[in-house]
Amino acid sequence: MNLFDASNDSGKLQIGPASWWLRGFALEQEMKMLEALQQLLAESPLRQMMTPGGQKMSVRTTSCGQLGWVSDRKGYRYEDRDPVSGRPWPAMPDVFSSLAATAADTAGFAAFEADACLINQYHPGAKMGLHQDKDEHDFSQPIVSVSLGLPATFLFGGLRRSDKALRMELRHGDVVVWGGDDRLRYHGVLPIMAGRHPALGNQRINLTFRKAG
Repeated sequence: MNLFDASNDSGKLQIGPASWWLRGFALEQEMKMLEALQQLLAESPLRQMMTPGGQKMSVRTTSCGQLGWVSDRKGYRYEDRDPVSGRPWPAMPDVFSSLAATAADTAGFAAFEADACLINQYHPGAKMGLHQDKDEHDFSQPIVSVSLGLPATFLFGGLRRSDKALRMELRHGDVVVWGGDDRLRYHGVLPIMAGRHPALGNQRINLTFRKAG
């Protein structure tokens, strides 16, 4: 079902008991975020990771912060160094951590301090299957997800993979926050449609902030 779409002008929509869609929340910091993103990608380039089953992911990925999310044949996990360069992940820019904390607070999660930011790049056709974020140690902390670039249909499901999912049309600057009883809800992204965004071209960038350690 498609309960939330662009025809709804409300900036803050509750999508679960402890889940919120903050439409356009990141736009005020757009230029600072894009500048920081460009510097991060120069230091730690995007790459296609492999799933434990040996398949290449359709998204390209990197990280910043104290910990970075890694996927390979050994499994899903967080590491404190970029496996490509062998160096620590780039420090999380202040504009990133500040936005994540402010969004979390707006959704009712005070004092959120992300130590990991997963950066996913979607080109048209790329997608993300339904999954839970469960590689972190502390499930009391929320997930903060920021959308930049091309629009995406975000699937926000239940605590079982078979539960029916909401379909949310996320646009540039939208932020989704979920935690509490909703922390382990399944979520995913349908294949990105072709298009061009004025600032980011034919791509979608998703920033996912977590307290991983």
